[in-house]
Amino acid sequence: MSSTPSAQYRLTIRVRIGDEQATLGLLTAAIGMAGGIVAAVDLVDVDGAESVRDIVVDASGQEHWSHILSAIERVAGAEVIDTTDRTFLLHVGGKLEQHNKHPLKSRDDLSMVYTPGVARVCLAIAEDDQRAFQYTIKRNTVAVVSDGTAVLGLGNIGPRAAMPVMEGKCCLFKEFAGVDAFPICLQTTDAAEIVRTVEAISPAFGGINLEDISAPRCFEIEERLKERLDIPVFHDDQHGTAVVVMAALLNAVKLTARRLEDLSVMIIGLGAAGIAVTKILLAAGVRDIIGADSRGTLHVGREDYLDGSMNALKRWFCESTNPEGRAGAPAEVLDGEDLLIGVSGAQALPVEALSRMNRDGMVFAMANPIPEVLPEAAAPYVRIVATGRSDYPNQINNVLCFPGIFRGALDVLAPAITEDMKMAAARAIADVVDESELRDDYIIPSVFNRDVAPAVAAAVAEQARAAGIARAGQEVGFAHGDVITGSSVAGGSTSVPIGEGRA
Repeated sequence: MSSTPSAQYRLTIRVRIGDEQATLGLLTAAIGMAGGIVAAVDLVDVDGAESVRDIVVDASGQEHWSHILSAIERVAGAEVIDTTDRTFLLHVGGKLEQHNKHPLKSRDDLSMVYTPGVARVCLAIAEDDQRAFQYTIKRNTVAVVSDGTAVLGLGNIGPRAAMPVMEGKCCLFKEFAGVDAFPICLQTTDAAEIVRTVEAISPAFGGINLEDISAPRCFEIEERLKERLDIPVFHDDQHGTAVVVMAALLNAVKLTARRLEDLSVMIIGLGAAGIAVTKILLAAGVRDIIGADSRGTLHVGREDYLDGSMNALKRWFCESTNPEGRAGAPAEVLDGEDLLIGVSGAQALPVEALSRMNRDGMVFAMANPIPEVLPEAAAPYVRIVATGRSDYPNQINNVLCFPGIFRGALDVLAPAITEDMKMAAARAIADVVDESELRDDYIIPSVFNRDVAPAVAAAVAEQARAAGIARAGQEVGFAHGDVITGSSVAGGSTSVPIGEGRA
């Protein structure tokens, strides 16, 4: 279980208290002595000297709950009536629901929203399918697609068990960027079938966010969908991680007076995230990169490279990095590195090995829930530490990236998210932290910083325009009459056929 109480193990404990004045203080003290943190105490009922209270407690795990409950039961005059797991309660019935944008209060409303008036809109789209971006939800919707084979921290748990994660992702899209996202969990792990299915449902969506699909299939699925679809396809486990890592690095090198071109980088973990991080580092000008998987560092002299059993992406990695052919476990080849990036597993590196890194070393240890090295253990050896966890400074979290990236792409109806758009997103995230605010423990903005998503969206949209792939602003045709032109499609165009009123 986790060592630190947190909201993910928040429990509401309903307690009957016999002597209100004497017992309540003893009760909260007992919870504290048992290691729980009291978040709230609410009065449910009172009857003379007896009361019923709901006590909200943060614990460090489910096993910890039993210790807290035992401590409460030992308080004279206190009786536990019921307990509620607040995290499960939040998920009851799912975390999403649909709301209509326009009320249906009359026959006239019905005749426009549905038959017969809807037929006119259908025919207009049939004449020009690009009108779907104007007259359907397509212009603001993203499908969050998963097969449940690589759910963060859980692995291959299947599509049904992956649904709460995908729903959560959709909540983040809406909360931070106003994008309507829908969880699509598929009962297949066949790459070709996933591609066909996503292609078949794509008319309803303005973008596709691939999520928690295991490597190496995720690479093939993304590439094939990018070839077949004219809407953005983005595998967040790869590119979202890469963008936020780059954002953190842009600020870290400012603090340590380094240049990207001069960095020596080691990457532990070469799945989807590790490969994508490598690609964005190379694109940014980093040249000295060494990567390691469970068998040690990758290089063209490694046995599985030579015998042809290594997969294509790792072969690419061997040919693009580690020109000196340094071999061994990560701890054995960490000498002289400036930056360690971990996208592997818990405590994958002995912390003492960090002492061999260059002065003012940087560590981005992003395994969840337990990073490759714990920040408190790494602190004596390096200057900057970032993790994927919210309870440490410098949280490298994809929510800083994907809502704004899709918002920007949807706003200009971009058909794809290019490498330049990803780099623009990274710079925008980094720039949210003003140089006067930069500190070793503040190289990346908070996930709750509401300036991030708009800044990313604006940067992505501008890059799409500069590249000539922005389709918004082009006239969208209309059926049956002349057109009154208004603002761009993505901004909510007011273009309508004359005589039909404003859209």
